[in-house]
Amino acid sequence: MKSLSWENFFKFKWPFSYRVLPKNIPDTAWEAFSSKEEPKKVISTMTPQSLRASMWRECSYICSEEEAFTIYMALELGKPLLVEGPPGSGKTEVAKVMATILEAELIRLQCYEGLDEGKALYEWNYQKQILDIQKGGKGNVFGADYLLSRPLLAAIQARKTPVLLIDEIDKVEPEFEAFLMEILSDFQVSIPEFGTVKAKTHPPVILTSNAVRDLGDALRRRCVYLYLDFPTIDREATILMRKIPSMRPGLALQIAHTMYLLRENLELLKQPSVSESLDLAQAAVKMEKTSLDPLFLDQLNSLFLKTREDQEQFRKKGGGKWVCKNL
Repeated sequence: MKSLSWENFFKFKWPFSYRVLPKNIPDTAWEAFSSKEEPKKVISTMTPQSLRASMWRECSYICSEEEAFTIYMALELGKPLLVEGPPGSGKTEVAKVMATILEAELIRLQCYEGLDEGKALYEWNYQKQILDIQKGGKGNVFGADYLLSRPLLAAIQARKTPVLLIDEIDKVEPEFEAFLMEILSDFQVSIPEFGTVKAKTHPPVILTSNAVRDLGDALRRRCVYLYLDFPTIDREATILMRKIPSMRPGLALQIAHTMYLLRENLELLKQPSVSESLDLAQAAVKMEKTSLDPLFLDQLNSLFLKTREDQEQFRKKGGGKWVCKNL
């Protein structure tokens, strides 16, 4: 079968139950709306249906009606969106999609253990300050030229409202979480010797969590909550075909089913994400595969199993033969 153009996508009679694409959406909802204005003005023109349609059309991102409505309400209410789920389930992609749709800059704060205010908010350029003092400079060494903006301050200072992504918030200490809530409450910060910096408008904020630790109740209360699990077989197959236009529907379905079998039947240290599915799909297309076979899966299991322990568990289960038997 030849690859499908997306215009014919909806006309194709799928060999599997398909339930994830937007249905019964008026034609006007599919029109790409202009976002040359500030994101806040653009958000006011959205509906949950048009948002969902734009996520698919502009970014190839599939979400359910419930997920689109949750994202829409976070934007409409001006509240942070907390997206929780297993690693690789598409949480970070939500922020990237929002930035694309709103034509806004994406500012990302990557959280990690030990992250402090200096790395997240701002620091002074001490070397430049000392050099200017040694040179006998009489200027203010606490001016804007000496201020190093980190992601949070950059989001506050941005001339055009950005989208702020706070990625893997569950990796920071509870103390930093409390500091973050204070910043997000009014989007302003007082910098000693410099003054108060306040954002013109509150940017859309997306926080992601892999549930490494429980987040505080106070943070959860301030956010709109969205849980993203790994995609269903139907949805994952559709993602593969959207990302790889030459992918045959039957092969895409087999790869998506393979990922489902691995996630549901093996106690893997690192469950394969959609990224691993895409790697396997690209390899299958390059090798001109029309269907999966045991040898192919055994030879290329390193594309979707990323630890030695997981690969050994796969072999003990029966490897490619086990997968193909259950497809």
